Amino acid sequence: MKRFLIGVSAAVMCLGALAQAPAGLKALEAAARTEGRVVSVGMPDGWANWRDTWADLQRLHGLSHVDSDMSSAEEIAKMEAERSNASVDIGDVGFEFGAIAKARGITQAYKPSTWEQIPAWAKDPDGHWAVAYTGTIAFAVNTKRWPNPPRSWKALFQGGPQGAYRVQIGEVGRAAQGNAAVLAAAIALGGSETQLQAALAQFAQIAKQQRLITTNPSPALMERGEADVYVLWDFNGLSYRDKIPNGADFQVFIPSDGSVTSGYTTIINKFAPHPNAAKLTREFIFSDAGQINLARGNARPVRIASVKLPAEVAAKLIDSAQYQKARAVKPALWADEVKKLPRAWQKEVMAAGS
Repeated sequence: MKRFLIGVSAAVMCLGALAQAPAGLKALEAAARTEGRVVSVGMPDGWANWRDTWADLQRLHGLSHVDSDMSSAEEIAKMEAERSNASVDIGDVGFEFGAIAKARGITQAYKPSTWEQIPAWAKDPDGHWAVAYTGTIAFAVNTKRWPNPPRSWKALFQGGPQGAYRVQIGEVGRAAQGNAAVLAAAIALGGSETQLQAALAQFAQIAKQQRLITTNPSPALMERGEADVYVLWDFNGLSYRDKIPNGADFQVFIPSDGSVTSGYTTIINKFAPHPNAAKLTREFIFSDAGQINLARGNARPVRIASVKLPAEVAAKLIDSAQYQKARAVKPALWADEVKKLPRAWQKEVMAAGS
């Protein structure tokens, strides 16, 4: 990736100019077109169909694009480390990481024109972050191999008549998907954002049995059968299934005894080399077209109540009846408690498997 180096004094002048940037959308479009480029992190083509959004921004506004895929924690660390030597304009991080990024002073605010249609729980009042799409923790299982898959957390942890399932949960502590998986299990076991112990104990048990895999799920790993049960966002499960030759063998479903719905938020780098392009990117993501793009990637758009999805797009999503035992994350609690999860996971779960 080409790096854009600017001095501290230049960064300060750039930020001062942004404070006086024209408020009109047309003026923003013109300024973004002049910049001509947007650099993202954690927004690869195959995740939630970012591919179509980048193509639309190129077609409509002349913005070229490059992305480096990384976890939410890595995105924040990169922005924080580079600061005035910024190479990144915008990132997409798990819900709980939005407040962390703002607290570290590496974000700048921008409220898209559809701001009022974004639920209050899903946005920072000042506009430093806003959830664009939601995800609910699901299981993806090769039902050709496992005709009677575990459809609940209880069944997953106990193992079935065919044996003990190998479970791929991903990078807990570093990735929002892995963090949410722990919370989903806790909810199913009677816990909550502040009561994760039962879930940690169960994950420790399967780690001790050497059947816990802590690399992030991916299409390639699903195709070759790295695990028996892949614990991941519903939209990732559906998207990965669509990508692999043996996708017809997989079922993606919400665990019947409980799950959690959270989301992903864009953060605009305070030191962005292309700040207007970053703001226009957020503007487009929250437009009807941007929200439909996300839905085409099997992600549930945050403005779903205000956007009419094409019938063929709506048909791709998991039956809404499966979400009855899933509940929304409680942001005020989770944003604080999740900070403790990396240490607890290492101490109680990873240590059990070593």
